Amino acid sequence: MPAVRTLRHDMLFDAASWARLTRVSRWRGAMLVAHGWAVIALAAGAATWAAHPLAWLAAVVLIGGRQLGLAILMHEAAHGLLHPDRGANNFLGQWLTGAAVGSDLPAYRAYHLRHHKYTQQPEDPDLPLSAPFPTSRASLWRKVARDLSGLTFLKQRTAQFAMAIKGMAAMGAPRGSEAAPRDSRAGTPFNKADAGGTSLTSGNGGDASVTRSVARFLLVQALLLALSLTLYGWTPFLLWLAALATTFPLFLRLRNIAEHACTSVGSDDPFSHARTTRANLIERATVAPYWVNFHAEHHLFMGVPCYRLAEVHRLLGERGHHSAMTIAPGYAAVLRTTTGSR
Repeated sequence: MPAVRTLRHDMLFDAASWARLTRVSRWRGAMLVAHGWAVIALAAGAATWAAHPLAWLAAVVLIGGRQLGLAILMHEAAHGLLHPDRGANNFLGQWLTGAAVGSDLPAYRAYHLRHHKYTQQPEDPDLPLSAPFPTSRASLWRKVARDLSGLTFLKQRTAQFAMAIKGMAAMGAPRGSEAAPRDSRAGTPFNKADAGGTSLTSGNGGDASVTRSVARFLLVQALLLALSLTLYGWTPFLLWLAALATTFPLFLRLRNIAEHACTSVGSDDPFSHARTTRANLIERATVAPYWVNFHAEHHLFMGVPCYRLAEVHRLLGERGHHSAMTIAPGYAAVLRTTTGSR
C-alpha cells in the first residue's frame, strides 16, 4: 500500500511558529535523560533506606515508569530530537537510554520510521501490537499477569539472547556464507504474537545488531550493579531488575494499547492515525512519561520534540482540530474501549 497521507505543517503554522516548535534544544533532551536516571536513583535509594516491602513495591513502580521513560527518550533520539548535534543525539539515545533497556538505536530507528510511513497499514511493523484489539477483559488480564509475573520479560530476553548467541557464533564465518551474521537494519519485534511492550524495545535487525545490543545491555547492567554495590549494596540493583522484568513490560504494553489500538486502519485522514490520551500525575509517572501520551500530535508532526507536544495539542485545539482527533480522557477509558467495555 502507499504511505499514509501526512499533514503539511504550513496549513496550520506560520514559518516562525514552526521553526520555534521544531527547534531542538541543546540542553532539554539531556536534562530529561538526567531526570530519568535521577528518579530511578532516588526511588531505589529511598526504598533501600526504608527497607520495607511497601517501599520496595513503590520503587519498582516508579523505576518501571522511568525505564519506560528511557525507552521514550531513545525514541526521541531515533527522530533526532534529543540533541541538535547528531553525535550527541546518538550517544544519548544509544548508551544513556536504549542500552539500559536492551535496545539498538540504529535498528530501532529504521523499524520505527517504517511504522510512521505505513501507520496502521499491512506494512506497519507495529500493526501486530494493535491488531488484536478490541479484545476481552480476560485476554487483557492474562497479558497483564504474564507481564507482572516476569514471563513476558523472560520470553523476550530469551529470544533476544538466543539471536545474540547465534550472531556471536557466526561472526567468525566468511563474509557471504550462510553462517555469516545478518545485520539488517529493518528490524522486527521479538514477540509479535504477544502484542506486548515490543515497539520500543525491539527493532533489532539481524543477528549482528542483536549481538551488539545485548553486549551493550549487559555492560550497562554490570555498571549499574557495580554502582549499586559501591553505594548501597544489592538492593537498588535488584529493584532495577525487578522493575525491568515486571512493571516496565506492563507499562510498555499499556502505552502501546493507548497509542493505536482501536484507531482507524488504512485511513487517509492524518488526524486519525493515532490516539492522544490525557494523563494525570500517576499516569505520567508510569505509563505516560515525557509527553508520550500526545501520540496523535507526534504522528502529525514527528519533527516536534516531546517537550513541545503539549503546546501543539493546545494549538490544534485553538484551531478547532480536536474534534477530528481520537482523544481519550485517560488510560482507564482506553482500556474500556479496547476491551469492548463502555
